[in-house]
Amino acid sequence: MGTQFNVLFYAQDSLIAQRANAAVSARMDSLNQIMSDYLDGSEINRLSATAGSGKWVYVSTDLFNVLRKAQTIAQRSNGRFDATIGPLSLLWRRAVRRNQFPTTKERRKARRAVGYRLMDLDSATHSVRLRKAGMRLDVGGIGQGFAIDEALLVLNRLGIHSALIDIGGDILASDAPPGTSGWRVGIGSIGSGRPEDIDTTTITLKNAAITTSGDTYRFLEYKGHRYSHIMNPRSGLGMRYFVRSTVLAPDGYRADALTKVFSIAGIHKSRRLLKRFSGVKLLILENKKGRLRKWQSTPF
Repeated sequence: MGTQFNVLFYAQDSLIAQRANAAVSARMDSLNQIMSDYLDGSEINRLSATAGSGKWVYVSTDLFNVLRKAQTIAQRSNGRFDATIGPLSLLWRRAVRRNQFPTTKERRKARRAVGYRLMDLDSATHSVRLRKAGMRLDVGGIGQGFAIDEALLVLNRLGIHSALIDIGGDILASDAPPGTSGWRVGIGSIGSGRPEDIDTTTITLKNAAITTSGDTYRFLEYKGHRYSHIMNPRSGLGMRYFVRSTVLAPDGYRADALTKVFSIAGIHKSRRLLKRFSGVKLLILENKKGRLRKWQSTPF
C-alpha cells in the first residue's frame, strides 16, 4: 500500500506472537494484491479494465466489502469521498511528481469518468459494474483503514485482544495494554500548518481508530497557489487552502475515509455532516487567507 505497517500486541508466549505476526503480514500482502492501484495485476486494476464494457464482474469478498463501504460513505457525504476518483488521482500524481499542473482539457476528460453513481454493486452475486469507459477505481482513501480492521480480526481469531495497528498513520487499537487505561497515541495539535510549527498532544486510545489527514508535507505549488494532495472529487483539484482533520471512529475504514470527507467539507459544513456518522468525533483545523480556525466536536 505504499507505506509500512506496525503491529504491537500482547500475546501469551513468543510462539503465539510469531504466529500472529506472520498471519497479519500475510493478510496485508493479500489485501495489497487486491486493493493496490499501483500494481498492474491487482484485482482492482483488473476490474477497472472492464469499465464501459457493460459487464458485471464477480469480485472477491474483500474487494466487494471495501467498495461497498466506500459507496456508503460516498452517498452519505454527497460525493465528497469517491472510490471512482482514479482518473483524477493518476492525473494529480503525475502533476505532483513532475511539478507540472494538469491542463483544463486533461482535468475535464478525467472528471467525466468519475462519479460514484457510475459504479453498480450487486450484493447477491458479489458483482460490480463500471458503467462508463475510462473509469478507474482508487480506494487509497479507505484501503489502509479497511486493512487495519482486517488485521485486528486476524489477531482476535488468535486470541489476542490487546493490540495496536498502525498503517501509515491510520491507527486502530483494541483493548488497553495490561495495567493501563489505553494506548498512548500522539496526534498533531493546533499549529499554523507549517511543518516547523507542528506539535503533538497525547490521547489514550482503546477499541477505536484515529486518523489524521493534512497537506503539511504533500502539496503542489502552482502560480502562487498551494494545492493539497487531498483532492475534491467534484472539482478534480487539490484543496487550495491548508486543512488538517483528525477523526476518531469505531473502526479504521471510517476514520480513514472521513478525514478526506471533512477536510473537503471544511469546518462549517462538517458540523452538519458529522451528524450522519454515528460514533465519530472530529478535530479540524483550517487556514483560509491567513485566518486560522479550529473546531472540535467533543473531546477525544
